[in-house]
Order: sequence, then structure tokens, then C-alpha cells
Amino acid sequence: MWRLWCYALGRKEGRKKREADAVAVIRTLILLSYLVTNCFIIAGVIRHWDNQKTVPTVDSAIMGVL
Repeated sequence: MWRLWCYALGRKEGRKKREADAVAVIRTLILLSYLVTNCFIIAGVIRHWDNQKTVPTVDSAIMGVL
């Protein structure tokens, strides 16, 4: 499974097996940090979704003028 995960991250880099595994671990940590960051961004967007009405509602009286 580890071999497949390494190939999913990109081809294995390094002159030795241990060095290639270290590169795969670093790539995994980078991927996880991107995933966590995106989850926080999405959670913030959902939390503040339409929190304050910034666009005023249009009354029917104003609609006649427009």
C-alpha cells in the first residue's frame, strides 16, 4: 500500500529506498497541510454564508420607480 501511495504522490525520488521514503513522507505532509487548510477555508465560508445581508431588499414601491 505504501508503494502505491508513493506512486500516487508522484514518482519515487531519491537514490536509495530510505531517501525515496523520506521524500514521500514530506509530500504526504504537504498534501495533508493543503487538505486541512482547504477544510478550514470551506468551513469559514459555510459559517459566514449569508451571515449579514449586505444587499438591501428592494421594496415594491421602489420597483415602480425603476
